[in-house]
Amino acid sequence: MLLSKFSSVLLFCSIWCLFHAVSTSAIKQPYVVYLGSHNHGPEATEADFRAVTDSHYEFLASFLGSDEKARGSLINSYQKNINGFSAFLDEEEAAEIAKNPKVVSVFVNGAKKLHTTHSWEFMMQEKNDIVKAESLWEKADFGKDVIIANLDTGVWPELKSFSDEGYGPVPARWRGLCTKGVTCNRKLIGSTYHGKGYLSVGGVVNASIYNGRDYEGHGSHTLSTAGGDFVRGATVFGLANVTLKGGSPKARVASYKVCWEGGCFDSDMLEAFDQAIHDGVDVISMSVGGPATDYFYDSIAIGSFHAVKEGIVVVCSAGNSGPLPGSVSNIAPWIITVGASTMDRNFESFAHLGDGRRLLGASLAEGTPKNKLFPLITGLMAKAANASSLNAELCEPGSLDPTKVKGKIVACLRGENARVDKGRNAAEAGAVGMILCNDKMNGNDIVADPHVLPATHISYTDGLAVVSYINNSSNPTGSISASNQVFDVVPAPFMAAFSSVGPNTVTPEILKPDITAPGVNILAGFTGAVSPTGLDFDKRNVSYNIMSGTSMSCPHVGGVVGLLRKLYPDWSPAAIRSAISTSARTRDNTVHPMLDGSTFKTATPFAHGSGHIRPNRAMDPGLVYDLMESDYLDFLCAQGYNETLIKVLNNDSYKCPESASLLDFNYPSITIPKLSGTVTATRKLKNVGSPGKYQVVIKAPYGVWVSVEPSALVFDKVGEEKSFKVSFKAKWDGAAKDYEFGGLTWTDGSHYVRSPIVIRSA
Repeated sequence: MLLSKFSSVLLFCSIWCLFHAVSTSAIKQPYVVYLGSHNHGPEATEADFRAVTDSHYEFLASFLGSDEKARGSLINSYQKNINGFSAFLDEEEAAEIAKNPKVVSVFVNGAKKLHTTHSWEFMMQEKNDIVKAESLWEKADFGKDVIIANLDTGVWPELKSFSDEGYGPVPARWRGLCTKGVTCNRKLIGSTYHGKGYLSVGGVVNASIYNGRDYEGHGSHTLSTAGGDFVRGATVFGLANVTLKGGSPKARVASYKVCWEGGCFDSDMLEAFDQAIHDGVDVISMSVGGPATDYFYDSIAIGSFHAVKEGIVVVCSAGNSGPLPGSVSNIAPWIITVGASTMDRNFESFAHLGDGRRLLGASLAEGTPKNKLFPLITGLMAKAANASSLNAELCEPGSLDPTKVKGKIVACLRGENARVDKGRNAAEAGAVGMILCNDKMNGNDIVADPHVLPATHISYTDGLAVVSYINNSSNPTGSISASNQVFDVVPAPFMAAFSSVGPNTVTPEILKPDITAPGVNILAGFTGAVSPTGLDFDKRNVSYNIMSGTSMSCPHVGGVVGLLRKLYPDWSPAAIRSAISTSARTRDNTVHPMLDGSTFKTATPFAHGSGHIRPNRAMDPGLVYDLMESDYLDFLCAQGYNETLIKVLNNDSYKCPESASLLDFNYPSITIPKLSGTVTATRKLKNVGSPGKYQVVIKAPYGVWVSVEPSALVFDKVGEEKSFKVSFKAKWDGAAKDYEFGGLTWTDGSHYVRSPIVIRSA
């Protein structure tokens, strides 16, 4: 009976979605029809101009069927110098008009001056809110009709980011569904939910929320970052009044809910991958992961392998377990793995001490009352007598004594429990504010959170200063300023301390993460189901929220992939990854090497991979390191997998090559974890730009001799491939006993195809 009812619901959704697509196929929006220029001459009269308008009516009527419809459709008539008009047209009418030999162009009447969520402005290196004509956004038509899938906590469909105003019919190749809980449209074209795996382990979901809707906020945030449309005037707590948009703002998006209150389970994720591949998506963005494990036992590695086989690009988050070495997840070589870094915008909030010092922090909270100082106390000083097993220094639940805390500002140490939870615990104990102090591991990595009381988050060094002031003052006092949005912060970007890092613990020869992108203080869509902190204590409601994590950096890359897929529909997933990786930068806006947020020392490729993404450079990489399905199968052979098992992956006869080597896997980086004697790696480059001669430039890792043969590659045509060999040898016994880093760049003077080199001696 239940199955019958469920089938009826699916049937109803299928019929409704089909009817909706048909009924809105004639939706009209303003288009500009450009016909060139006029030749009126200096003696043109108003009658001449009216005649031009009459000719526009006549021209338009020939497509719409009558003069009456033409007059009802026309908006503007350009009569004097520019010859053309604007009119309300549906997509089919606009397409027919565009075919006419008199027409120069037909385009949607869209806005060109933008105020983005700044992470995109920062990545695109644009100033004054202007989208440059040569930018990847313009060249790729803002990702129009690319289909981006998001495997996450679902979607909040009412967000303006998912409005379908102005969208034409859903691409004919789409085969997806819109199931219970979510109403789809021409922008949000699909929504399914996958929870049987969660239920099978005893997970509990209220029947009223067992659907594709996002009751957590994470999925709506990530999906709107990757493919959300333009939303003007987006704010959170009165800050960041901007025009919000995703990386591919004119893409179609689909949500696959795989994460529930109890987690994201393997069987559910595999089902979602299977569905998304069938549905016809172009990009899968997935901000989910776990500890790195054997590829054949990793549902994300398995699902993404099948997606890549079908030409779908898969982008995944690196994890938030940094700076612990080897913490990076989603390490399969067919996945684009993304770390998190900062941008040049901060939400500043200062901790003011009674001795006059002002310490920079980050927050989305209100400040304490102006011109008033409050007593300062550490969480450890406020420990409750009955909380012996609790850590008051961390401001854990129940650890603070209200009689000691009331009316004071509490300094809490970062770690263990959530940052906003510490503030909640302080507020419940009667605190008027909180100063959140980093532990040593998190160093300079400060995050703007929507705290429920006046609060600011400061660095480890400044935290030590606060604690020292409290401990050594007879009357320690302080205040907290309200959050303020500031731009042009330096240095930026630098790596977030929480971003998981290499080396790759499954295949050390593959560098992970591949790339880094903005993942700190990211503004995007949210859910209306919970507060911005997710705490029951918090009764606020927002449409947009600022969040941090590699979960936020992943969809930034997913959005860029959507643009590249639109621009180069025939490129393989590996070619797209190569274009993104080899065009990345490793310097910040002070032209110094990117720093590590934990130590503020130079970050290594184990943190940022090839570097910080540069979308406009990625659209013209010159050369790419390409890989086909057979290359991935050879990789598995070299990794030691059983040939019989590998055959199952491609439903074909396959035989492992006799000399399969990880050294020759055509990845856009070179990692040798056990250098002994002379080691030689082979790579192959494909020309995707103009013909030219490329010379190699080597930055050798310290203590390692590097040579490349040949040192120059000449490409005569697009698609031509050339191989080269790179040899490595330690310069002395004991050289590179710890990992050393370098780089190899091929350049023709305008393109710089850079690959990181990572070496450690055996």
